[in-house]
Amino acid sequence: MPWIPSLRSLIVTSLFLCFVASSSADTLKITSSPPGATVELDGVTVGVTPFEKDFPGGYFHRTRTSLGQRLEHPMAARLSLPGYATREILLTEGPMNWIDLHGHNHGEYWLIKSVHFHTDLELISSAFTGTVAAVSAAQPAAFQLELSLEEIVKRAKPAVVCLKGLNTMGSGFFVTETGVIATNAHVARGDSSLLALLPSNVQLQARVVYIDADLDIALVKADPPSPGYAFPYLVLADVTSVQQGESVLAVGNPGDAMLFSATKGIVSAVGKFPSFGPGTWIQTDAPINPGNSGGPLLNSRGQVVGLNTLKITKKNVTGIGFALSSTDLLTVLRRFYPDVPGTTVRASTESPADSTESAATMQLAETSTSTTSSPVPPAAPDGYGQLTITSEPDAAEIYVDGKFHGNAPATLKLSAGSHAILLKSPGRPEFTRTLELPKSSKLNLKAIFDSSPASSQ
Repeated sequence: MPWIPSLRSLIVTSLFLCFVASSSADTLKITSSPPGATVELDGVTVGVTPFEKDFPGGYFHRTRTSLGQRLEHPMAARLSLPGYATREILLTEGPMNWIDLHGHNHGEYWLIKSVHFHTDLELISSAFTGTVAAVSAAQPAAFQLELSLEEIVKRAKPAVVCLKGLNTMGSGFFVTETGVIATNAHVARGDSSLLALLPSNVQLQARVVYIDADLDIALVKADPPSPGYAFPYLVLADVTSVQQGESVLAVGNPGDAMLFSATKGIVSAVGKFPSFGPGTWIQTDAPINPGNSGGPLLNSRGQVVGLNTLKITKKNVTGIGFALSSTDLLTVLRRFYPDVPGTTVRASTESPADSTESAATMQLAETSTSTTSSPVPPAAPDGYGQLTITSEPDAAEIYVDGKFHGNAPATLKLSAGSHAILLKSPGRPEFTRTLELPKSSKLNLKAIFDSSPASSQ
């Protein structure tokens, strides 16, 4: 019949038009303020902002036929500009399943969320302020006081935060007094800002300022709630100080449980584990659950040795969790804090909640111990700083750079620069520290002596 070819042509034409409509190109546009940022798509440099690129329409809208092109993987853009913090933008949402009218599943696909993405880049000098605290791997364990579990939690908890995004919840902790928070990249990815809940129930907006391209590490920044406010922050310890079998404590916000929970375990193993990604991993049997991601893994001295990251969830497998080492975190932080040294570094010597004064002043250095009986100080720069020294028990003799300065407690005015501190208490091992005293600073050092008698040399 004459109408059959016409009907056949109409059907073919309709299918062709449907295919063309579903695969016609749409333009993706990425802009930044300031412009000129290098744009990487899935790790490949493709141009600078303002950036435009045509993609098949099926990348933006669900295809109407099985012939249409679909985006079969998530897509992220990474923007970098010298002097500014690198930003990462998750461009897609998904995965979704393409199921036809007959119920056949044609696989997963992702959709680009918008045709235009814009981001404001933040100056490194304004985002990364404050002081990063770290201890040297050369610090002898005998000079690092071990704390009770209760004391570790008391000191660490004020610096831990609960981070909430649109579709994620995790943990993090302050690494500077100015509000820089370390967490996992998978907690921060996909959001430009997160809600940071503090143990005091204070809620702050925390903007995502850096996501590492390789390591599962991100940095976010919360502004202080009031001028002059200093956040409590934790001390980082090099992974070389971590010993297999030592006790560790995880603090974080496991899902469906109380916030700011603590769990205890041991270090099961330390080393590379390519199956989970680059970096050095600490395996632990401390319970780690969803929501713990990004929280601190602490040693018996209250120092951060890792970021709790993931656990193995398989049948007949229990008690296997992993934390990215604090050395990996320090590697990231040194990109923005190049002055964080490896031997003479700043670290907290008291609980952040011990006094209001300590929160407003710079915290002190726990550093490698001098083995010489008469240390010779290096040349000091112009200017002075204030050092307050206390001891338990009281009345310890104070020696600064080999000279007697009376008994603790005492407040000393010292020239800015490096100083060797020696405290002596009868019948106890000597307490030694090397610290860097900045100009016009006010630092506090508390010496807690071991009750065991000093051994003869």
